[in-house]
Amino acid sequence: MIQRLTIFTLFILVGFGSKAQELSPQATISVLTVEPGHEELFAAFGHSAIRIQDPANKIDKVYNFGTYYYNQPYFYLNFARGYLLYGLSVRTWERFQPYYAYFNRHVEAQYINLTQEQKQKVFDFLEDNAKPENSMYYYDYFYDNCATRIRDVFEKSLGEDIKLPVNYTDNPGRTIRELTDHYIEDEFPWGKLGIDLCLGLPMDKQLTDYEYMYLPDYVFEAFKAAKIKSDSGWVESVAKTVTILESRPADVPKTVFTPTVAFSLLLVFGILLFILQLKKGWWFRMFDFVLFFFVGMVGLLLFLLWVATDHSAAADNFNILWAIPIHLVVAFGLVRKKTKRWINWYLALLVPYSILLLLFWKTFPQDLNEGFIPIVLLVAVRSIAIILRK
Repeated sequence: MIQRLTIFTLFILVGFGSKAQELSPQATISVLTVEPGHEELFAAFGHSAIRIQDPANKIDKVYNFGTYYYNQPYFYLNFARGYLLYGLSVRTWERFQPYYAYFNRHVEAQYINLTQEQKQKVFDFLEDNAKPENSMYYYDYFYDNCATRIRDVFEKSLGEDIKLPVNYTDNPGRTIRELTDHYIEDEFPWGKLGIDLCLGLPMDKQLTDYEYMYLPDYVFEAFKAAKIKSDSGWVESVAKTVTILESRPADVPKTVFTPTVAFSLLLVFGILLFILQLKKGWWFRMFDFVLFFFVGMVGLLLFLLWVATDHSAAADNFNILWAIPIHLVVAFGLVRKKTKRWINWYLALLVPYSILLLLFWKTFPQDLNEGFIPIVLLVAVRSIAIILRK
């Protein structure tokens, strides 16, 4: 009898322990939008999270889908291959807030107009996703990230009770590259160069307003225009918007040493070498070796990103038209005092090819970065210099 009573008691305790916590009527759920930061490239696009407050149950949690862990097995190898494993982390507001206060980041909270039942659904969904076995997901820069997951939480937990707008932006029909450039081209020109180099034609896809929500600013705009089903009918999804962290005015430094400036100076130096090339010297050959080796290595990297990884945005990269992997082989032939005949033929064809490439630079479906134009010209100039070298 005592044994049966003990087992019955354990079942009751387990049942109570596994039951999801009930939110009180005082609970609120808000979407947090953090303004773009100026300290690092990854911060330039802003951030989104969900905050749940319930004073009666002493809950003040922030759910953040933008967490990644360096201690994962084979982290750097998986990152290079495109297996970007991110996770949902849960912190208290007291732990979440100091980071953004330190970096002077403005934070807006949109309090969502939910019924008690809807609040519970969102809370239960987040709590279930925060479990270790459910928290990790494969990150995609543009289609499955810390911002799109915020949208997905409400769509999946509320179902037909929420209607996100089809059209809500003032600048529809933009491409991923155009939207991304808005955040980085002035403050992070070298970061923009890297993105334009490594990410190919998928970046130039024209997006729907719904797909704009890979950016936190557009999650904010979408929820402002969304509708939620209440007991009395459809209502505005945002009950109120509150600034919960105010940023201080700050001067944002802009670099003058942009890629275009840097590569143009390199082009001038290459032309100067062409003019001064009255005598043969080993350092002429070393300059040409470094140039062709570097451009060839870039081309090889782009090729590998395209065919050997799961970085979907790196596919169909037109930069390989100027960053030709064969340059890598040619580079080693340029260190010889006398270049082989096939290399001279290759360089002779490369000169008109480079001119045609520049003439059609703006016609390609991929928006190629203008900062690479001096590199293309430099390769052409040095090709002529090598051919004329006796």
